[in-house]
Amino acid sequence: MWRARCIERCPPGSGSGPGKRAGRKAGTAPRADFHRPATHSLVAFIDETRDRFGGVEPICTVLAAHGISIAPSTYYAARKRQLTPSPRIVRDEELKERIKEVYESNYRVYGARKIWRQLNRQGHEVARCTIERLMRELGIAGAVRGKKVITTMPDPAAARAPDLLDRDFVTPAPNRTWVADFTHVAAWSGVVYVAFVVDTFSRRIVGWSASMSKETKLVLDALDMGLWQRDRDGRPPTPGELVHHSDAGSQYTSFRLAEHLDAARIAASIGSVGDAYDNALMESTIGLFKTEVIKPQRPWKTLSHVELATAEWVRLVQPPPTPR
Repeated sequence: MWRARCIERCPPGSGSGPGKRAGRKAGTAPRADFHRPATHSLVAFIDETRDRFGGVEPICTVLAAHGISIAPSTYYAARKRQLTPSPRIVRDEELKERIKEVYESNYRVYGARKIWRQLNRQGHEVARCTIERLMRELGIAGAVRGKKVITTMPDPAAARAPDLLDRDFVTPAPNRTWVADFTHVAAWSGVVYVAFVVDTFSRRIVGWSASMSKETKLVLDALDMGLWQRDRDGRPPTPGELVHHSDAGSQYTSFRLAEHLDAARIAASIGSVGDAYDNALMESTIGLFKTEVIKPQRPWKTLSHVELATAEWVRLVQPPPTPR
């Protein structure tokens, strides 16, 4: 009867491998297709029946006689682990709470890599593989990027600056190369355009702007914010050193922007039309913005709604300030 109850309580597939359990007489060898139930299943069975059948030892003796071997010490050790969790289990539970905290406070879009970096910045030393394992146990995952929307509209009549970067976005110091681009957000009140300017040295967003219009003023405002912020921080660009790189959109090839860059002694650089690799760093930043802000928080209502969310996101994703 105990064997029948155990097989019912520990059905095929709960052991170490596939196979069917077949009954046999006591004292005979087990069949080749017989597999012992998993220890946790046997422990649960003993917990359920120990009061009815005289304790742990008699049940273990009868189970062993029927080819289902579990020592009383194994049962007690398993129960002790359940009642007194190991240090690893305790730490895992603490880390799970911290992971959920970081995940929830960042729009539920951070993946294992970003959560790992954030926890280490907070002083919690943990391996990235541990974060991945615990996120799987929690059933959470970071946002996955979708297809991007192309917004570059070139002006065939406009004179275009040369490509000074040639896809080389590595610089030795801040304020040497800034890359710029903009994207659009569908809102109830209309289309909102958001422009960014990023310093390639630290990947820091130095300036951004949002508008219901995609005229040149949109990209000028983002550039001016970058210049103002660097001046405010006491590290303005050295005249003649900074390069402003963008795609070949009409806003970036306009005379008004060219005049503005010339007045600030900033060299203009423009990539080819429709080639994302020529402005790959900005494509990556905008893709991240869409994935972490725009998609999770839809629908968007107004320009101010998008502005507030963008300002908060820019504050969150900024790397630590570069030492002087």
